[in-house]
Amino acid sequence: MNIQLLNKNITDIEAQVIVTFLTKDELKEHKEFTLLNNAGFTAEQDSKCFLYEKATIYCGIDSKNSDDVRSASAVMIKALKASNYTSAKLDVVSIATITAIVEGVVLGGYEFNQYKSKPKKTTLENISLCCNDSNFEIMQKTFKEALIVANATCFTRDIVNTAPQEMHPQSMVELAKKLASDNSLECDILQEKELEEEDMGAMLAVGRASVHGSALIHLSYKPANPKKIISLVGKGLTYDSGGLSLKPATSMVTMKMDKAGACAVMGMIKAASELKLDVEIHAFIGAVENMVGGNAYKPDDILVSRSGTTIEVRNTDAEGRLVLADVLTYAQDKVKADYIFDFATLTGACMVALGQYTTGIMGHSKKVKHDFLKAGTKSGELVGSLPFNRHLKKLLKSEIADISNVSSKPYGGAITAGLFLDKFIQDDMKDKWMHFDIAGSAYTEAPWDCNVHGATGAGVRMVSHYLKNI
Repeated sequence: MNIQLLNKNITDIEAQVIVTFLTKDELKEHKEFTLLNNAGFTAEQDSKCFLYEKATIYCGIDSKNSDDVRSASAVMIKALKASNYTSAKLDVVSIATITAIVEGVVLGGYEFNQYKSKPKKTTLENISLCCNDSNFEIMQKTFKEALIVANATCFTRDIVNTAPQEMHPQSMVELAKKLASDNSLECDILQEKELEEEDMGAMLAVGRASVHGSALIHLSYKPANPKKIISLVGKGLTYDSGGLSLKPATSMVTMKMDKAGACAVMGMIKAASELKLDVEIHAFIGAVENMVGGNAYKPDDILVSRSGTTIEVRNTDAEGRLVLADVLTYAQDKVKADYIFDFATLTGACMVALGQYTTGIMGHSKKVKHDFLKAGTKSGELVGSLPFNRHLKKLLKSEIADISNVSSKPYGGAITAGLFLDKFIQDDMKDKWMHFDIAGSAYTEAPWDCNVHGATGAGVRMVSHYLKNI
């Protein structure tokens, strides 16, 4: 499906269907009010009315703000794809709504049909956004940027949605190499031999029982005169069985999504390189599979991390933080960045605290938190801050090692996981680090906003907005 922005009046563009967004107040004054009213259309948010004889689809919105327009655009594209029309057109009201419409169309119309023997075909081919405006060049720039970020989000979704028998650690290595080739990035890979040489004992322990070797992926985007240097770290558990602390059967379903942090980081560097941002980006990914076997790591094991910190394993299903501990240490040693951000589907506790749709952010810098809360709002992603607590930190105490990989009490699990990672952040980076728990926001089994069933690509839009405005 092709989406384009045209510097023309809507009446000058040929298309089979016209799309019109209406608020309740606009509906009352609309020329088709009687017909729409008889059809039961009241312009409620995300409602729609398809007047086939008028070749028009009306979509209800509460307001013209981005969140409402994005959500309604997602509803609109689903209705159009379910029809037999090949083309549609709509007026772009302002620069502010362009990004929302593009995201609604691209993300709301996203489908992952790779494993369907007979995928449902759609006849829809073209969506034309009409904009006869003196600011067309600015609007066109906004349109192109929105399309890049939306496509990077779909790229992230595709990786997360790929089945675990296909997307294992070595598959991620090959994918990273292809991304580097396509986007002129640098790519360095550390396989298990190199990981051993780097003393990454915690990461290696997690992947020990898998038939697929673990790997650390380092992608770099280096513009000529960067304003800042940013390190992005992603948890890449291509599948998480829970290890010997085996997950219940129902909890194991959807665990292909445990690589969503790594996939998001790849989407972020893809978007940054295509937007040609003047920010140097380093993406570090710990690609590992947590399986069971005779050589699996065990509760009661003591692991020695790359930093030299010893870790008592009390639960092998708290594996992501072990991988991140080594990758965060490696990233800080290899790159002197202005900021370092990690992304991980780390804890179910984050969903308990903030709900399914919201990313939890944790760190020491109030300014960085504020900047990301703002970026989340502007980009349409939901973000909530969880506070560190010195009393919760005590719950990670181990009697036989430097730290335990899980808390001694079941409360505040998202925060204690963040505090565990904090142990591996160097003192001079404490105020430059932020942890993003995307356990709830990265995957959904019920569509919401512009998200369809499966991976959402959480983090890509927010971080792209942050980087553009850094």
